[in-house]
Amino acid sequence: MSKTLDTDKLEREVKSMYCDVAESADAEFHFETGRDLAERLGYEPDTLTYVPDEAIDSFAGVGYYFEFADLDPREDVLDLGSGSGMDAFYAAMNVTETGSVTGVDMTPEQVAKANELAADNGFHTVNFHQGYIEDLPFEDESFDAVLSNGVINLSAEKRRVFEEAYRVLRPGGRITLSDIVSEHQLPEGIKTDADLWAACIGGAEQVDSYASLVEAPGFDLDEIRENTQYEFISERAANACQKYGVMSVSLRASKPLE
Repeated sequence: MSKTLDTDKLEREVKSMYCDVAESADAEFHFETGRDLAERLGYEPDTLTYVPDEAIDSFAGVGYYFEFADLDPREDVLDLGSGSGMDAFYAAMNVTETGSVTGVDMTPEQVAKANELAADNGFHTVNFHQGYIEDLPFEDESFDAVLSNGVINLSAEKRRVFEEAYRVLRPGGRITLSDIVSEHQLPEGIKTDADLWAACIGGAEQVDSYASLVEAPGFDLDEIRENTQYEFISERAANACQKYGVMSVSLRASKPLE
């Protein structure tokens, strides 16, 4: 009898890990966090000066995609798995006070921290909601752009995530993201290990399959590239990268105009 992924355990593991990220960013994880990581991935230091330090300290993204996102003033942006808000605050510097940025995350500690940082630092057009990226609490065609960084690989329902992103985007909108994928299909022993999913490894979809999941709701895949600046830091994670080609990619996909 084949083993299956315990999705309840996965949710507990992910919430626990990212609660730790929110509350103690200097703890040891399978992945890097913080300003050095952000700048190495490509985030502009001049823009980061306007982002709350506490949000940067808890940053656990896997790539830089803002040149793909091409955000403009007045646009409404949604950040899937927004964590402590680093990408949302960074996006706010692009859409300015005339636009808005909304984050959604399932970890209560991350949402509370992000909303507190928004209030304390004058980000009046940035707000965060507790919720699931597979079941977004927003109306159809509410956003011009959807962002996500290192989060969709954690979901056991990736197809549903992309369907929901497509639903809430306006025609002509786009999804831009960085995520963890693999060159080779991962064995069942890894794909059913909730601990490895929470570490951003077990949920890594084979890259061609990932692209197919993006396109399934109707997105046009515009561009995809590997993020060679990103690397896991634990030995267990590094071994998976070597054996199965686990890697970070960034991509942009567009919702066609009707």
